Amino acid sequence: MSHVLETAAGVPSSGPLAEALSMRGKLMDLTQASYQAALLPEDAGNLPANLRAALACRMARISQQQGLAQHYADLLAGYGDAADPYQLSMPGATPPADEARLAAIIGYVDLVTERPKDASEETINTLRSAGIEEPDIVRLAGLVAFVNYQLRVAAVLNVMGKNQ
Repeated sequence: MSHVLETAAGVPSSGPLAEALSMRGKLMDLTQASYQAALLPEDAGNLPANLRAALACRMARISQQQGLAQHYADLLAGYGDAADPYQLSMPGATPPADEARLAAIIGYVDLVTERPKDASEETINTLRSAGIEEPDIVRLAGLVAFVNYQLRVAAVLNVMGKNQ
């Protein structure tokens, strides 16, 4: 079974890397289940699927992980032309000034993706001040943590795939 991570990282269907990953099938299955929970949860709260896809695409583009950026761009496109009205999937794009909630979300996503050690309680307080409730802060943190994990694993798999 090919998982999102394997496909996006360009893992060949055969060879040493494919064999090594097949021996870690449970880990790959858990990673795929985490993908489902982070990107397509049963209870999305106030973080709809199109916003999650846009944020994931943004993180992948920031990290220059082309396979995952393409995967998330395709996922986002599946929600229609109006799914990303402010082009938040593009690094550097910002929502209009009257969208404090989205601005706080983008600030959090960018900070944790680019400089995770700089995140602090003040970072979370900025989300709260923008009117984001605790359950959605937890949902956002889970999404950001998962996608950043996925980006790091994809980077390793890319290097390993090139060296086999």
